Amino acid sequence: MANMNSPLDQPPSPAISAPLAVIGLGYVGLPLAVEFGKRRPVIGYDLKRTRIEELRRGLDRTREVSAAELAAARHLRVTDDAAELARCTVFIVTVPTPIDRHKRPDLTALLAASETVGKALKPGDLVIYESTVYPGCTEEDCVPVLERASGLVFNRDFTVGYSPERINPGDPEHRLPTIKKVTSGSTPEAAERVDALYREIITAGTHKAPSIRVAEAAKVIENTQRDVNIALINELAILFDRLGLDTRAVLEAAGTKWNFLPFRPGLVGGHCIGVDPYYLTHKAQEVGHHPEIILAGRRLNDAMGAYVAGRVVKLLIKRRRPVEGARALVLGLTFKENCPDLRNTRVIDLIAELQDYGMNVDVHDPWADPQEARHEYGLELTLKPKLGTYDAIVLAVAHRQYREMGAGAIRTWLKAGGVVYDVKHMLPREAVEGRL
Repeated sequence: MANMNSPLDQPPSPAISAPLAVIGLGYVGLPLAVEFGKRRPVIGYDLKRTRIEELRRGLDRTREVSAAELAAARHLRVTDDAAELARCTVFIVTVPTPIDRHKRPDLTALLAASETVGKALKPGDLVIYESTVYPGCTEEDCVPVLERASGLVFNRDFTVGYSPERINPGDPEHRLPTIKKVTSGSTPEAAERVDALYREIITAGTHKAPSIRVAEAAKVIENTQRDVNIALINELAILFDRLGLDTRAVLEAAGTKWNFLPFRPGLVGGHCIGVDPYYLTHKAQEVGHHPEIILAGRRLNDAMGAYVAGRVVKLLIKRRRPVEGARALVLGLTFKENCPDLRNTRVIDLIAELQDYGMNVDVHDPWADPQEARHEYGLELTLKPKLGTYDAIVLAVAHRQYREMGAGAIRTWLKAGGVVYDVKHMLPREAVEGRL
């Protein structure tokens, strides 16, 4: 049962104006609801009853918001009852926008959220989208759903805005208030209303884009740029390996120039960098443009799990150790370090490739939720690896726990003559048999 004394389970003060609604209480929506909830009435809505119950107990399993921060949001009420949204006048949609198995945009959650909001929409209301989309999606895909569900007319009875999320999961330094916010609206008045709203909580300031489509495009190119740059470094890592050069040493030398960008090779996953480029390429192809560089970068980054697995196998073969039946331990499953987020992790590609070689693979991750790993990927996490058990260890995610352990402790899990492959360049070069 929820704690009835929890501020998240108490109705807001009647003296305060109509509440703002945040639709979707995940990595993006919860921090937003909490920040606004410190200052104004907020109804945080999520479909998952278990999520609501945990938040009412002060537990955020994404680890982005502490119990103290939840308690400080004294005007925030969380619920899974859509009927409560009828009291709201501003709706902020922060649901996931993933890709399907064909790498096409999956707007299922976004359109369902628009339907929910539409049923609560009233004349004068404002709907703001934060979910990552392609240029034109808000007005071409979401607005028709709002109109149909509400019976209202866009830009006469209600307006919309777009303010792309810039949450960086697992980053204690760059938090929501300290990251500059791009805002936009469907009319000049709506744009000013959206911008003024976010200025209440964003201490880093706002940037008012000239249109919703500009704001949508800005979001997808932020992560597309990073994706293409990482793809370049991944390709260089493959080249340097064939040349017998240490990639990290090369990058450190090149990094002494003031304008060299500090990208590093790795497995590119997550809900942004590994997804957003496909939203942009979808729109590009819709208007008859074939995006060469963006898709080339995606292909290269998507292939890195197989490449790493191949390098591990070659290391075993060079040591005349059998590959089929060998035991491997993959350290880290989440898409980035010090974060429990498993969405679109590309570590799963590495695991699948090692298994295709006939290896028995265990996976350890101190941040990942075992139940979520089982549900999403059918994996049973190894909670405590046994000493002297593995022929190969692949350090896939640079969690601080592994850094604190150091190479010596990690190598105690190896059999004699086993190999360690360091994807993240976390351990000293002399302590591993191979690294990306």
